[in-house]
Amino acid sequence: MYDPSMRVLTVLEVLQSRESVTGAELAALLEVSPRTVQRYVARLQDLGIPVEGRRGVGGAYHLRPGFRLPPLMFTDEEALSLALGLLSLRHLGLGALVPAAHAAGAKLARTLPQALRETVQALSAAVQLDSSPWVVQADAALLAEVLAAVRAARTVEFGYTDLHGRPTRRQMDVYRALHLDGRWYVVGRCHLRQALRSFRLDRMDDLHVLSSGFEAPPDFDALAFLQASLPDPPRTHHISVWLAAPPGELRGRLSVWFTDLVAEAGGTRVRCQRERLEDFAALLLGLDCGVRVDEPPELRRVFAAFSARCAALAAPTLNHDPPPHP
Repeated sequence: MYDPSMRVLTVLEVLQSRESVTGAELAALLEVSPRTVQRYVARLQDLGIPVEGRRGVGGAYHLRPGFRLPPLMFTDEEALSLALGLLSLRHLGLGALVPAAHAAGAKLARTLPQALRETVQALSAAVQLDSSPWVVQADAALLAEVLAAVRAARTVEFGYTDLHGRPTRRQMDVYRALHLDGRWYVVGRCHLRQALRSFRLDRMDDLHVLSSGFEAPPDFDALAFLQASLPDPPRTHHISVWLAAPPGELRGRLSVWFTDLVAEAGGTRVRCQRERLEDFAALLLGLDCGVRVDEPPELRRVFAAFSARCAALAAPTLNHDPPPHP
């Protein structure tokens, strides 16, 4: 049913919820022998929990009157931040942790006072978050292994598939793991290249933590290194548009990579550089907000072409027969 530690905690929970409980009742609940129940009670007493009562056949246990474990105390802002953090795991590409987040949220709710519990439950029911199309799902178990290696300062070995689909085998001293623009990265010293390198977590597999250790450089800024080392995307057109929506509504719907979002005149000024204006224009149309194009003029011509195509598709036609097959 549970591991021993969970059974001990279950005994404590039952004792807090009842005035008294017999050893036979606890044994049946935990699916163990009465002698094992006695060991669990003794363990609680060793931890300073005042469990009293008679042992043996017919014996009953109870907590000393007036004893109660203090509840976890959170301010409204702390509880709100915890609940929102659990809800936002998908935005970090960690969808596999969502069931665990639900369980953690339920445990959190049980520890809160009634008024605060209702606030957190209302938040879960009222807030709906949608994953950004730019987020790449990451292997939560792999991330946990990487973080354990970082904490222990141990070298890792893993398989890696590069942008062109070429597999390699790497050893690395991982200094940091970080999330940037919808992707998880690890940054550290690559043994193959004998230099600092970054690797995308979603392209890593078959990771092993080695026995050899390392010492990370103090005050290493992994974010600055990663931003400076990633290649610039192809940039042809300098774009400046104004959108009739505040920046907060656009984050997660527009890529922030090489894109500036600045509040302006009740909306947002978007400045970026893109190779294909057609793709960017289609993205803007899908935002369902007002758009004013300031530059380049070619972007307005793309919208004009879209408008002509939409008008042609919306116009009635005399011939409703489907087009012949080629």
